[in-house]
Amino acid sequence: MVIVSQPTDPTSRPGTQAAETPATRPLERFWPYAELAEEPSAEELAALDPDLHAALFGKPPGPFSISLQFPPFDGPDYAEAVTLAKASRDYREIGQGDDRRHRATFQSADAAQLRTLFHIVGRFDACEVLVDGRPVPYARELWLPLVWFLLR
Repeated sequence: MVIVSQPTDPTSRPGTQAAETPATRPLERFWPYAELAEEPSAEELAALDPDLHAALFGKPPGPFSISLQFPPFDGPDYAEAVTLAKASRDYREIGQGDDRRHRATFQSADAAQLRTLFHIVGRFDACEVLVDGRPVPYARELWLPLVWFLLR
């Protein structure tokens, strides 16, 4: 068995020159990270998916909510619909361009405002009714009429 030793000095290897040895050592970081805040902002927490929010922070106490989510539409009552949506407890604009949607969230005490907005935007098939931020079966046919019983 023959053992061949390798030279430890890089300049003593054949074909290696001293100029190939770097003069400085590179920084020990993998890639540039963005400087993010330690805690999420209120806007970031509000934009969380309801299931993720419940898993992280627990289910919020209080009454359930019903949200109407609708796209921009052509019509004389569009401005009124946006005004009513902005007057809700929680209003957000989601998406951009053709995917832009208005989302207005109401609670059981806001049944009159919910019904007024639904009469404007409910005629469109693109209008979605969400219960506690999630689509549920029969939201239009069952949940909304149950909320109408809260009206006096």
